[in-house]
Amino acid sequence: MCKDFYEVKPLKNIKSDACVEVCVPGSKSITNRALLIAAMANGESTLKGCLSSDDSTYFIECLKTLGFKVISQKNGLDYDITISGCGGEIPNKNAEIYVGSAGTAARFLVAMLAFSDGEYTVNSSEQMKKRPMAPLIDSLRSAGAKVTCTEEEGHFPLIIKGAGKAAVPEKIAVNIDKSSQFLSALLIAASTLEKEIEIEATGSHGLSYVELTLEMMKAFGSSPKVQAKDACVSYKFSGSESFNAREYEIEPDMSAAAYFYALAAISGIRLSVKGVTSDMLQGDTQFLTVLQKMGCKLITNDKGYSEIIGAPDGKLSGGFTVDMSSFSDQALTLAAIAPFADAPITITGISHIRLQECDRINAIVQNLSALGVKVSENSDGVTIYPSTPEGNVIQTFDDHRVAMSFALTGLKVPGVRILNPDCCKKTFAQYFDVSEDVIRKITL
Repeated sequence: MCKDFYEVKPLKNIKSDACVEVCVPGSKSITNRALLIAAMANGESTLKGCLSSDDSTYFIECLKTLGFKVISQKNGLDYDITISGCGGEIPNKNAEIYVGSAGTAARFLVAMLAFSDGEYTVNSSEQMKKRPMAPLIDSLRSAGAKVTCTEEEGHFPLIIKGAGKAAVPEKIAVNIDKSSQFLSALLIAASTLEKEIEIEATGSHGLSYVELTLEMMKAFGSSPKVQAKDACVSYKFSGSESFNAREYEIEPDMSAAAYFYALAAISGIRLSVKGVTSDMLQGDTQFLTVLQKMGCKLITNDKGYSEIIGAPDGKLSGGFTVDMSSFSDQALTLAAIAPFADAPITITGISHIRLQECDRINAIVQNLSALGVKVSENSDGVTIYPSTPEGNVIQTFDDHRVAMSFALTGLKVPGVRILNPDCCKKTFAQYFDVSEDVIRKITL
């Protein structure tokens, strides 16, 4: 796109019988987990429908630098990727990698490196340097790895000297208040240790993405025993776990799909997303239930896909509170359409999104206020009141989800301009092109 801003064109002349099916890329969360698990598996795996994005590109380049054989073949919006796994070993024992702003790659690769017998330098973008790493670093140090923060303690860049499998203790604790990725990273890495080990997690972060990790681990042959006790959850490995190579189909990205379901909600059309079903692994499918609360209908169409029928004339219902701790990527999406509801909507359980690509709660408050929307900030979320937004500039803070979410507001409000739209390349480079194609299909 290479533009300083993207001006959203408001929806006009919507077809009364508009019904459209949308294609979105593969899931970022599943793609990045599958890349690491396949690299740690025994033998050659083929991953079908992988996301093509900045995040996945950084992950793949890191794996190549570490000595793994990775072959990519483009397939529509996505890629089919073949990875030759090395049975839990890292081919290159000394390397320097760059994770960019890819939080999943950053956390997952660091855990894998810490359990190895090599020495590695891990660099990142300036944005990633600001994101939390200290809880994971503390856990890896307790496991015997030597982790040196070369700039600010608890942050990238890092030098990691691996503990070696034999030296990793029988129990590792981790706090996930700031990110459940810390736990997922340790779980995947622990599957390669070939020894009895327990990972104990404490913290209030939602576990939906950890459950996704466990389901994917199971698909590749590793199933630790899970036990909840008091204020923590433990994951016990018997020592017989390992990952086996296989062909694996990546689900469509529900985070990307949610923007189009929200488009249906505010326009009153019927819309489905190819491949999105009610039994997907991704916790963001809970967003469809929120849209039902707002007056939309959710059905399964004749292809088996989840289909939203938008609120009549796009008039949404409000007057509820929703805990989005387990699907917090959609907090921005809901915030962007909440001003069009007939009563206030309160979003809770999202204090941790202050520490993502940007302070996303601040992004919600600042951008809604700029549009003339009444919004109040709470300890762990926001309350958004019915308003008549006015056009203005949207500050994206180099955050792809801010850009994609507030483009929805612009579909109902003239004069909304999205600064730095290229930040969408992080996960969905074609977002505005796909949106424009949908709009062409549903308008006269």
